[in-house]
Amino acid sequence: MANPILAAILSFFIPGLGQFYAGSLQKGIVMFLLAAIIAVLVSIVFREWVYYLVNLLYSIYVAYDAYMMAQE
Repeated sequence: MANPILAAILSFFIPGLGQFYAGSLQKGIVMFLLAAIIAVLVSIVFREWVYYLVNLLYSIYVAYDAYMMAQE
């Protein structure tokens, strides 16, 4: 069983790594690729502060998801 706190920390800093650690390689890859796509699109379209806000919100979501996956 994976440690939920470690999974959340891993995913907060590297989106998808916590999901991979919790046992879902496919979901981890999707989360990582989605983070890259969001970063590129938001940085092109919006100002810098919006990029940081969206990145923070996505990181929190991915960390929460990894935490919940590791608890299962």
